[in-house]
Amino acid sequence: MVDSSCAGTYVVRKGDTLSEIAQRFGTSVRTLKQSNRLRSDIIRVGQKLTVSSVGSQVAEVRRSTARIRVNKKKWKYIVVHHSATPYGNAKAYDRVDRSEGMKNGLAYHFVIGNGRDSRDGQIEIGRRWTKQLHGGHVSRWEYNNHGIGICLVGNFEKQRPTRKQMDSLKSLIRYLGDDLLGGRYDFLVHKEINPTLCPGRNFPTREMHRMFG
Repeated sequence: MVDSSCAGTYVVRKGDTLSEIAQRFGTSVRTLKQSNRLRSDIIRVGQKLTVSSVGSQVAEVRRSTARIRVNKKKWKYIVVHHSATPYGNAKAYDRVDRSEGMKNGLAYHFVIGNGRDSRDGQIEIGRRWTKQLHGGHVSRWEYNNHGIGICLVGNFEKQRPTRKQMDSLKSLIRYLGDDLLGGRYDFLVHKEINPTLCPGRNFPTREMHRMFG
């Protein structure tokens, strides 16, 4: 459980181990020990551990995903976008997409905030993920049907994504692509599928390909 009174704090429960907690929060045992000045792997029930905000974000994705039946054979791609606007969140984009005739609403499976209309680095989970529905984020059916769409709020033709956005994105891809899909996926950005500028010239596409293939 994440202590709701103190974001970024985890209260140790009976049966917990550092390795399990690290996996749950998308971090490492070494990082947990350094953050909490632990000299050994021994923890006790009721002990409060500091976890990163990024770990907390991915932990929520893990909890939500654990409640659904993921069609792992369906997902072959992870596709990253920018919103091309400096503002917005999942609710706002859902409203726009519905007004444009998308019956399933929000075109993406996940939206990562920039601190304007949602918290900086906040991962919002769309119903296309919780319902395991195809996306509406590109114009080629193969990539909509088999691609997990992730949108970062911001116009990266004009500015860079925030550090927290990138940290959340990398942790989310590691969870979805490595932990969930076992590495059996291709990483892409929108402009590699359709003739578009998305996700913008200031998005670190080359760096992300070096990390995720």
